[in-house]
Amino acid sequence: MDSTAQGGKAFGLLKSHQEEKLNSINEAFLSDPQYAEEEDLSSKLEAFKKKYMEFDLNDKGEIDIMGLKRMLEKLGLAKTHLELKKMMSEVCGGTSKETFGYHDFLNMMLGKRNAILKLILMFEGMGKEHESKDAAPPPRKTFSDLP
Repeated sequence: MDSTAQGGKAFGLLKSHQEEKLNSINEAFLSDPQYAEEEDLSSKLEAFKKKYMEFDLNDKGEIDIMGLKRMLEKLGLAKTHLELKKMMSEVCGGTSKETFGYHDFLNMMLGKRNAILKLILMFEGMGKEHESKDAAPPPRKTFSDLP
């Protein structure tokens, strides 16, 4: 039997287990009084979870520097190794860790600090909102619209 036949199933189990862990972190943020004023918190947390899972490629529940590099390249923003290290440090609150976890990621996205990664991800989201609005064909012109 081919040993890779179970790869998809094992990966699916891994991702669903990871999603459960992230959901429990989201629940903690939802009940945290510090974020009680945050508008539309549950939908923001859901969007952040999806984004995080997309780039947690080491499947350890953390994003390493290569995951961050791929995240930014996918957004069309290739960065140097030094820039990536600086971003990692910003997400982790100044420490020089090799990875950052979902909790660090949420603290950055919901916190008051304007980390570079936070700004990039916010602008990426805004860009998508504008794309969908402009997707409709222009309104029909009538003779009265002509100059």
